[in-house]
Amino acid sequence: MDIAAFLFATLVAHVGFAVFVAGHAHLTDTDAGNWPYITLALGLAGLAGYFFYDE
Repeated sequence: MDIAAFLFATLVAHVGFAVFVAGHAHLTDTDAGNWPYITLALGLAGLAGYFFYDE
C-alpha cells in the first residue's frame, strides 16, 4: 500500500469522525467538550470516548 494514500485516507477518516462528533453534539444540544479534537487526533478511540465516557 502506498504510504501517502494511507495517510490521506486516515486524515480524511479522522476529520470525518471529528465532524460527526461535533455535529452530533450540536444536534443533541450536548457539550462536545474536547472530544472533536481528541477524535481528530486519535480517530476511533476519540469517537468511542465521546459516546461511552461518563462524567
